[in-house]
Amino acid sequence: MSNLYTVLAVANDDRWDHMDGWGGGWMWLWGIAMMALFVVLIVWLVRAATGGQGASGPPPSHPTDRAREILAERYARGELTTEEYQERAERLR
Repeated sequence: MSNLYTVLAVANDDRWDHMDGWGGGWMWLWGIAMMALFVVLIVWLVRAATGGQGASGPPPSHPTDRAREILAERYARGELTTEEYQERAERLR
């Protein structure tokens, strides 16, 4: 039983207090770094689970798709003749 008291007395020696100098005023920085790492990990996992698409929705369409839509709208309104429509649609291909 006296061996246990000796071990406890040695472990309570002053040189073992305060993590041997590592716990000083910089432990808050370690805590912030761990919290930031945790947030980055959660964001990465969410993006990996959703396929990398955020709340923005599907990727934007090709610019010529929108140009074809406008061309079709103008043709439907009668702003273009059939020949003009066909010529411009051919250029967009």
